[in-house]
Amino acid sequence: MEWETVIGLEVHVSLSTKSKLFSGSSTEFGAQPNTQASIFDCALPGTLPVLNEEALRMAVRFGVAIGAEIGKRSVFDRKNYFYPDLPKGYQVTQLDFPTVGKGSLTVTLADGSEKVIGVTRAHIEENAGKSLHEEFSGMSGIDLNRAGEPLLEIVSEPEITCAEEAVAYLKKLHTIIRYLDISDAIMAQGSMRCDVNVSIRPKGTTELGTRAEIKNCLLYTSPSPRDRG
Repeated sequence: MEWETVIGLEVHVSLSTKSKLFSGSSTEFGAQPNTQASIFDCALPGTLPVLNEEALRMAVRFGVAIGAEIGKRSVFDRKNYFYPDLPKGYQVTQLDFPTVGKGSLTVTLADGSEKVIGVTRAHIEENAGKSLHEEFSGMSGIDLNRAGEPLLEIVSEPEITCAEEAVAYLKKLHTIIRYLDISDAIMAQGSMRCDVNVSIRPKGTTELGTRAEIKNCLLYTSPSPRDRG
C-alpha cells in the first residue's frame, strides 16, 4: 500500500502594535522581566479590557491581502487551560467569529509549478507570558511582559503534501506579513511561530488519518529591525 502525507500549519504572528491587545502596556521587545505588565495583564480582579484598534486593522489588512472573507462581527471567547504564565487561567481568542475567514495563498515550488493552498481562518488572540528556567536553581520564574500581546493565528487547510510545500507556504506567508508591515516576523524572537499538524493516509483516499501536532517549528529567515507600528 502506498501512503501520502497530509500537513496543516498553524502560524502564530505577533502583531507589531505599540500596546497590547486589551491594555495599554508596551510591547517593546527585550525589556526587563515584568516591567511591561499592567493590572489587566496580571488578571487582577475588576480590570476591564479595551480592544486595540490597530490590532484589528492589521488583521483585516492581512485578510484583504490573501483574498479572504472579512468578518463583520468580532466576538472573543475564553480558551480555558492551566499554565503558570497564563495568569487569567484562560486565553482570550476568537472561536466562532474570526476576523479573517477563508482565503488562499499561491506558492511556487522548486520545479516552477504553482499550488494554491487554502487558509481556513486567521483569528486574533492574546499571547501568554513566558516561563524562565535558566537563572533559577530547581525553580521557574514567570515573566508577564509578553502576556496579552496581540497575536494573529493563521490556520491553513490540510492541503500540504510535503516539506517542500510547507516551506514554500511559510516563506510566502512571511513575505506577505513583512510587506504589509504588520509584524517583523522574526522567528528567533518568537514573532512568528509555527505548529505543524501531520497525518498519513492511503494514497487516493480523502479521509484524514490520526493527527500528530509538532509545536514551535522554525523557518530561518534573515533578521530585520523590530519596527513597531
